[in-house]
Order: sequence, then structure tokens, then C-alpha cells
Amino acid sequence: MPRRPILDFWYEFASTYSYLSAMRIEALAAEAGVEVRWRPFLLGPIFAAQGWKTSPFNLFPAKGRYMWRDMTREAAALGLPCRQPQPFPQNSLTATRVAFYGLERGWTPDFSRAVFRAEFGDGRDISEPGLLSAILSEMRLDAGAVLRDAQGDTNKTRLKAIVEEARSRGIFGAPTFITDDGEMFWGNDRLGQALAWAAGDRPAGVK
Repeated sequence: MPRRPILDFWYEFASTYSYLSAMRIEALAAEAGVEVRWRPFLLGPIFAAQGWKTSPFNLFPAKGRYMWRDMTREAAALGLPCRQPQPFPQNSLTATRVAFYGLERGWTPDFSRAVFRAEFGDGRDISEPGLLSAILSEMRLDAGAVLRDAQGDTNKTRLKAIVEEARSRGIFGAPTFITDDGEMFWGNDRLGQALAWAAGDRPAGVK
């Protein structure tokens, strides 16, 4: 049986549109016959390299107001709750370390969806260790051990390497989708196109 094509899903927990993609990507990928590879990373260092100290949605207030209205519409269309957490953007460092730690253990997708639901569905602060502990415990994981190991030097070093990989691949925002052949798609509204490309359905005239 030939392997399914793979779509890399690069996402950041502080990213509003990553929430929308995370909550629907698995079902859409299954329909398209594509395997999803979850790639949690941090946008902060990438933004900092551009001279940004916060989200562009904060730097440009008109863009931020539009984004939150758009999020309300898009989330409603998907049957998802949408609340703006405070502060925004959230400090996603610990959550990202935990998600990255879980990749080899198979629970990263479930953990990531739970974090996104708490953050943008319930408006919770995902930097609170108690919230992450509760999510891990609900998943029947040893929360204390996971949080300890996720913040160990080995995991932190590997996550830094992934952030550097994202930078080297030209990723500048989230969500970003990259296909087997290196084609990049940015934004929740490009998820369908990314899956189609990964599955081999290319627009006529595009090589």
C-alpha cells in the first residue's frame, strides 16, 4: 500500500487562525487522503527578527479589529466558540514546549486542540501552568512529569532547532502548510488548497 502524501502543519498557539485550522485539519486531510504532520513552533523569534515585538494585529489596530470580527464569523461558520483571551497574544512558550515534547509520544494533536479550545474557545490564559496541567491530566497523562521533561534542556534545544528550521524554510506566519514537494501555503483560508496540492491536484498551468 503506497504511503499517503504528507502535509506539514506549522502552527503557533498564539495564532488565532491556527485555532481554526487545528480544529478541522484532521477531518479534511482524511477526506483528501493526506497525512498531517503537526509542527508546533514559536513565531516570537521570527517576528523579532523583523523588528516586531508583538503581533502585527496589535501593531496595526485596524487590522486587529478586522481579524477579530473575521474570527467571529469564521468560527461561527465552523460551529466553534470564539473569545479573545487576555492578554493577546498569549505567552505560548510552555504550551509549545509541551506540544513539541508530545510529538514522539503521539498525543500532540489532542493536546493542541485542547489548548486552542481553552485559549480561543473559552478565553483562558494558556501561560498558566495549572491550565496545562489540567489538560494533561484530562488526557490521563502524568502532568507533573510531562511539564518537567518538556522544560528540560534536551526538549528546549530541539524546539529551538525547529524554530530555526521554520525560519530557514521561509515561514513568516501561522498557520503555514508545506507539502512533500516544498510548496508553501499560508493562512487558514489556504488549507483546502494545501491539501489539494499535497494530494496531487494542481491548478492547470502551475508547475
